[in-house]
Parts: sequence; structure tokens; C-alpha cells
Amino acid sequence: MSGYKTGLERGQVVLFPESLDDYIAEDNEVRVIDAFVDGLDLVDLEIERAVPARTGAPGYHPRDLLRLYVYGYLNRVRSSRRLERECHRNIEVMWLMRRLRPDHKTIADFRKVNVDALKRVCREFTVLCKELELFGRELTFIDGTKIQAVNGKDRNFTVERLKKLLPRIEERISEYLAELERQDAGEAEAEAPARTALKEKLERLKERKAKYAQYQEELKQDGERQISLTDPESRRMKTREGFGVCYNAQTAVDPKHHLIAAHDVTNEVNDREQLAVMALAAKEELGVQALEAVADCGYHNTAKVKECEDANVTAYVPAVESSKNANKGLYTKQDFSYDAERDAYRCPAGQLLGFSTESQDKGHPVRYYANGEACRGCPLRAQCTTSKKDGRRISRRAEEPWAEAMEERVTARPELQQQRKCVVEHPYGTMKRGMDFGYFLLKGLKKVRGEFSLMVLSYNLRRVINLLGVECLLDALRKRRNALPRVLASV
Repeated sequence: MSGYKTGLERGQVVLFPESLDDYIAEDNEVRVIDAFVDGLDLVDLEIERAVPARTGAPGYHPRDLLRLYVYGYLNRVRSSRRLERECHRNIEVMWLMRRLRPDHKTIADFRKVNVDALKRVCREFTVLCKELELFGRELTFIDGTKIQAVNGKDRNFTVERLKKLLPRIEERISEYLAELERQDAGEAEAEAPARTALKEKLERLKERKAKYAQYQEELKQDGERQISLTDPESRRMKTREGFGVCYNAQTAVDPKHHLIAAHDVTNEVNDREQLAVMALAAKEELGVQALEAVADCGYHNTAKVKECEDANVTAYVPAVESSKNANKGLYTKQDFSYDAERDAYRCPAGQLLGFSTESQDKGHPVRYYANGEACRGCPLRAQCTTSKKDGRRISRRAEEPWAEAMEERVTARPELQQQRKCVVEHPYGTMKRGMDFGYFLLKGLKKVRGEFSLMVLSYNLRRVINLLGVECLLDALRKRRNALPRVLASV
């Protein structure tokens, strides 16, 4: 008797189940994917080839290709070639695709031409989550993460990098020219193989120098700070691991079940312009009249805070100290208090700095406050300003009353920032580590946005399956489909 379990002989004839459906358990998540995609109105979502062509060879139904992609992103299989292999060997994919086996180009083309529709598909699932009351719809937490683009670091050039590279290349060219002159002096070595190799290196360096000079001129003409060669819309950004060529992905997360209510992708290197964009998008997706939005100090922007207030969104963003005076050990603007009744600032020494002058900054008025007479004899002057002629001057923008009111709210509710870390880091941790979404496969901002919608859809779908279970979600999807008045395209 053997001490191990033995399998069947490979050549033995066996009787498989009569139908492919017998291989898929009733609580298998692929049934959820099938039911969700089956309930979508592809014409309304503006998916390519939602209505079949009257002439030509029949193609694959976009519903089948959408099923394949949702399954792939849900199971860490994202490339078109890997998805093609899964159609041949994965029993779940065979069931989902009804044993259809599209080639990788057909699979890739579907994702490429439907980038806008993919965002609408993701929104459909958000609507379902709202119908199931999975959103709290009172509070949202906003955060961004850098996701690697299809562009290597060596294929990205900044203004600063080019300034360093050009002199370095010129120095190497000079060294090679000097070596050639030295070889010319020695007639016996004039035709040596080393001379030929040296000339080839010199030509390559000159070509590289010409390219760098061209990149520098392009940046000067466009007014940009960097250029990417493989994916022109990607940008060099600071990440936790250092610097990388990335896109800046944004999400607004509802704290009730950590579901993503709104999302977007930008190539801005920081988050300063994203507060109002994401807060208003979350408000629209959740369908509420008022909303509270919490973000970290990287989103602090007084103009965007006012924009949120105008849209009935209450923002909670802590101020960031960006003054150079803090590094010099001098008083910062935070040490001065504004007196609204007198329209003046009170300094640490107790003196009032009244309105002095006004100027324009990018089309926005900026008021300045100063008190030169009080500064001249102030005992704290050395701790306040390095100006030897004029005293301390404080600037004030039109949006600052909203920023000051927000600072009071942030101080009154410090627990929101602690809660923010728990809420927004959960989706990103799951997506980037658990689901392998730390990099994009597509190039260009428009296509990247479509791919990120697939990522968000996969995360939300996985989260809801874990919360409700397959059977409960299937039941909700069937009821929703039966209640829809529209006629869906045949499968």
C-alpha cells in the first residue's frame, strides 16, 4: 500500500460532467461578473460595436470582451496576451466566455477604443452601490497616489537634468578629440582599430548632444519643465521610493465601507489643484446636496477651498507651512493674527500692521499689510524679518477668510485626519499590493484614465463581494436588471 495519494493515469479515459456550468460553483464570483455585465446597456454606455455591423464577418460581442477584462483585473491578469492564454486554460474564463478564444490583438483593441466607456461602466457599479446603501454619503476622504507610467526614468528629461547632461557630454567630446589629436601625433597608430572605435564613440556622443539640445529647445518653446519620450503625457514625480515617471491617481473614498465614490487621473506632480475637482465629483456621484471632504495638507489651496464652499462642500484640509522664514528661525504668518474689524494683522509684539498696498498675482488681487514705524524700534525685529530698510510685510488673498474658517474646523475636529489615514490608505494598499495595480499598461492620459476606471471597478467589486457575499450580490443584480425599463442588447 502506497504512503501517498495517487492520481489518475494520464492516458485513462474519464467521463467529464455533461455541461461546463457544473464546474462553476454557485458562489463563484465569476457569476457576479457575468450578471453585472449582462445588466449593462452597452448602447447607453457608448461602447464600440454595441450594435453589430450589418456587413462583414461577425466579431466578438463587446459584452464578452468586457467580461474578460473585468475578470482579468479582478484576478491580477491584465495584459492582453495573458488574457488570451487564460481563454485556453482557465475553466472560469472558459465558462465566462462560453469557450470563445479571442486573440490578444482583439482583446487589446477593445480596451484601447473604449477608454471613455470604461469610466461609465465603473460609474454604473457606483450607482448600484448607492442603491444598496453601501455609501454613508455624508463624508468623503480624498487622497492621491503615484502609479508608474510606461516610461523609464532614462527616457524622461527635466530642465535641470539637461543642464547637467550637456556640459558632461561636451567634456567627454573634448576628451575624445584630445585623444584623436594624440593619436594623430603618433603616425604608426593612425589606422589602428582603436582609432576607428574612438571615432564611432565620438559620433554617438555628438548625436546624443544634438538630441539633448533639441529636447532643451522643445521645453523652452512649450514652457514645460520636463519631457517624456515613451509616454509624452507622463511626468517625473516624487514617490515614497524616490522619483519615478508616473501619473497622479486620485480617489474620493466613502468611510462607511471604504468604497471609492469618485476617481480621476492627472499628470500634475502634486495635489494642490485637485481638492475641488475630487470633492465636487464625489458630491455628484453620491447624489447629495452637501458633503464634507477631508484631505491632507498637500491639497491646501485657498482658491479651491472657496470653490468647495461655493458648491456646498465643507473642506477639512490642514494648512502647510511653506514660508522660508520657518527655516530661518523667523516668525511665520501663522504667528500673526488677523483682526477683521480693523482690517489689520497683529504681530507677536502686539503691534497692528495696517493695509499698505495691493497688487495682482496671476489675475487675483493680493493685499499687503505693514507698519514700518513700529518695526524700526521693535525689540523682536531680529526674530521677525531680515529686511534692513523696510519692516515685516504680510500678504492676504481674497480667499483667505475661507481658509481661516477651515483651519478652525480642522483644529476643532483633529480626529478626522487620523480617520483619513485609515480610510484612504486601505484602497490604495489593496489595489497596489494585493491586486498588482502599481503600474499602468496603457500610454497617454486619456487611456490611463480608462485603465484606472477598470482598477477602481475591480476594487469596488471585490470589496462588495467581501461585504455582501456572492449570493446576495447576485440577487441584487438580478432584481436590478428585471426592474430596468430598457431593453438590453442580446448576449
